[in-house]
Amino acid sequence: MATTSQAAAETPFGGGEARETRMKTHLMLATNAFFAILRRDIVVTGRDLIAFLAQVLLQPLFFLFIFGKVLPGIGLAAQGFGALLLPGIVGLTTFLAAMQGVALPLVLDLGFGREIDDRLLAPMPDMLVALEKVIFATLRGLVAGGIIFPLAVWILGNQYNVRSDRIGLLIVLLVLAALVGACVGLFLGTSIRPEQIGLMFSLILTPLLFTGCTYYPWAGLDTIKWFQIVTLFNPLTYADEGIRYAMVPPVYGVQLPTLDLQWVFLGLGVSIILFFILGTRTFGRRVVS
Repeated sequence: MATTSQAAAETPFGGGEARETRMKTHLMLATNAFFAILRRDIVVTGRDLIAFLAQVLLQPLFFLFIFGKVLPGIGLAAQGFGALLLPGIVGLTTFLAAMQGVALPLVLDLGFGREIDDRLLAPMPDMLVALEKVIFATLRGLVAGGIIFPLAVWILGNQYNVRSDRIGLLIVLLVLAALVGACVGLFLGTSIRPEQIGLMFSLILTPLLFTGCTYYPWAGLDTIKWFQIVTLFNPLTYADEGIRYAMVPPVYGVQLPTLDLQWVFLGLGVSIILFFILGTRTFGRRVVS
């Protein structure tokens, strides 16, 4: 009798083994759907590679050319300024390419046409749809940041000077910079309506660019203490300072002072967690509205 009752309790839908089989099937379907959507996004980007490169590289390359080549060439900037500027350009490009790779498509997908719905119909949780957006945008950011290096060699010529003993650290920091940019993009893309997209560029991107220690080292702001503190609220500051630590070689045996590496990792880690949580929450509210 007890055995019969136990069996009845365990097998309302076919038994424990059947439930386990269904869970494995659902997991396999979700995994396959996740990678299928990711593969589709990569293929679509590959087909529009020229447009992608123009979108993410045009502005950074002009900054690098003007501030790293032209101004030092006419004597309005120090000759070594290109080596100081390059890490900021790499960090900015990686961050922005990842952020735009998820923010702009989400603003459009969640708009009137609701193009996001075809992805939501895939056999996987909504959370994985948001995660796929973040991973794809991270890959975009890494590609864009990596392309800066050979182009910098071409633009800067003998002014190109990057240390080679911290390549592993540099790769880790680039991944984190792309990831934090993607998470910020997830939050922005799910918080801004299509009609407010101009507001994003004017009120969000501009302060983000110019308070992120892209064109100046954080330690150099000692004389403007209030602004130095303001920059610490920008996740781009931690990305740029970490990349600058990994790239800029010592000058006459003296290492360029940067934000301490433990604060860099802490700032990037907190930013990734915070913006991913906020982004997934706003994503969940928008897709069910």
